[in-house]
Amino acid sequence: MFDMGFTEMMLIGIVALIVIGPERLPGVARTAGKYFGRLKRFMTSVRADVEQELRADELRQILADQQRELNTLKDSISEAGSKIEKEANAVAEAGASLDDAPDELPPHDPLPDPEEEEVVAEEPVSPATGEAASDSKS
Repeated sequence: MFDMGFTEMMLIGIVALIVIGPERLPGVARTAGKYFGRLKRFMTSVRADVEQELRADELRQILADQQRELNTLKDSISEAGSKIEKEANAVAEAGASLDDAPDELPPHDPLPDPEEEEVVAEEPVSPATGEAASDSKS
């Protein structure tokens, strides 16, 4: 606590012996030791209170950070829920519009069956002349 060596304490003891006297010195030393012990306990309790308050501040900061993260998560969940609700409403509206549609479809032209189409064979082309083989025979 105080940077006092043996010689400084010896000097204080000699001065106290001269000033106070040998009869009252033991009582004064006892009282000084008692007050010194109280001061030491007080300093220890103050230090513990300060450390406890610092830990409490750290915990409050951690709690505030967790609360901010929780609020961010709640916001993102509510946004996702509103998007899902909008999509569900759109699907429900689409289903309602299909329910309102007539049961019979309007007449339409049937598509030709690919198997019924005529297959037109191309005439082979002569590699030498580049003309169709039927043209060269005539």
